[in-house]
Amino acid sequence: MSLRSLALLGVAVLALAGCGSPAQHADPLPSWNAGAARERLVAFVDSVTRAGSPDYVPPADRIAVFDNDGTLWVEQPMYAQLHFAVDRLKALAPEHPEWQDDAALKAAISGDFHALGASGHEGILKVIAASHAGMSTDEFDAIARAWIRDARHPKFDRPYTALVYQPMLELLAYLRSKGFKTWIVSGGGIDFMRPWTEAVYGIPPEQVLGSQVKTSYRSDGDRPQIQREPAVHFIDDQAGKPIGIQRHIGRRPILAVGNSDGDFEMLEWSSTCPGPRLAVLVHHTDAEREYAYDRESHVGRLARGLDEAAGRGWLVVDMAKDWATMFPAAR
Repeated sequence: MSLRSLALLGVAVLALAGCGSPAQHADPLPSWNAGAARERLVAFVDSVTRAGSPDYVPPADRIAVFDNDGTLWVEQPMYAQLHFAVDRLKALAPEHPEWQDDAALKAAISGDFHALGASGHEGILKVIAASHAGMSTDEFDAIARAWIRDARHPKFDRPYTALVYQPMLELLAYLRSKGFKTWIVSGGGIDFMRPWTEAVYGIPPEQVLGSQVKTSYRSDGDRPQIQREPAVHFIDDQAGKPIGIQRHIGRRPILAVGNSDGDFEMLEWSSTCPGPRLAVLVHHTDAEREYAYDRESHVGRLARGLDEAAGRGWLVVDMAKDWATMFPAAR
């Protein structure tokens, strides 16, 4: 059975939990420890889905949005897509000697990630633009699929798709079993995520929002293509997240989950409308099973969110305390 088939089967089994025979009334969140975080999540889902509840929300409005990096899978020591971009840049470098004249591109090619980080947001965008453009969307799709299949995380030596958080897989399936539609709203590239999110998370490509490069339509005989250009069209991060949600979903989420200050505006916008709503921050506190980081991190920095979560009524999930399991079992 293929990886895709196994993943979808697993999601389906989780989604069916809790209905039918007593054996099927299994705990839908077995990787969540008993405690306030789990209780609040379950209580919220019950309150908005139970018929007769004063907080009942019709299925059409049960929109849940999730950041990807650091919320659904590992983002340290660097974002998976940046790892992909650097690998791609190295492969293309012999054809582009002029890249050695640019500090950010040179740093990426040589593996000097300290210098790459020092180049800031502008340097990272240069790396993404150089490594992600000059091909059709179909070609990029094939390259991304091959990389995500073969790449290994530098610490765990497992595919990135094996480093998704088991508690979040359970939460996604639990929500869908209760009539929610689950979306990814990520600062990562939309075309980098879409090839694999359905197999891994059960989230189809049309429910994935992300940053985008500029594209153009080209018709060459009987083979029209969408061509990727070396320029950024939209950054789906910070204030871009609620803008992207409004453009593509058209409904304000009632549940929003993130892990960094890049998600702040998404949680703020989702949680400040009248009616039952819940905003959740995943706090990386587990240095033994994963990583511990927040305020000083250059990847997934979380400071403002921690400062304002309590006053805003947001739920902060402590990974070390609230999660019994971190990743799916190795196969």
